Amino acid sequence: MSRIITKEHALKIARKLGSRISTRESKAHDIATIFEGEQLIAQFGIRRGSEKDKGHDHISKDLHLGPHKARLLAQCPLTREQWIEIMREKGLAS
Repeated sequence: MSRIITKEHALKIARKLGSRISTRESKAHDIATIFEGEQLIAQFGIRRGSEKDKGHDHISKDLHLGPHKARLLAQCPLTREQWIEIMREKGLAS
């Protein structure tokens, strides 16, 4: 079964959204946090394993998006500014 969001997508999304990535030595996941100003908007885990096709389908829920829009973040049609606007419409960002 093909994954909608892979590790490679997760890393692209993290870079695009300007995430701060925290490496936790004792954990299997790094944590990407996304801020708008001082406000934490979202966070998601990125598996550290070497399997690039390992599923990260939880990211769409963590970013408050459907799977299709989350994938668009990784593939470039959806910008950080557009994502922030969606978060504002949902009342998750000011």
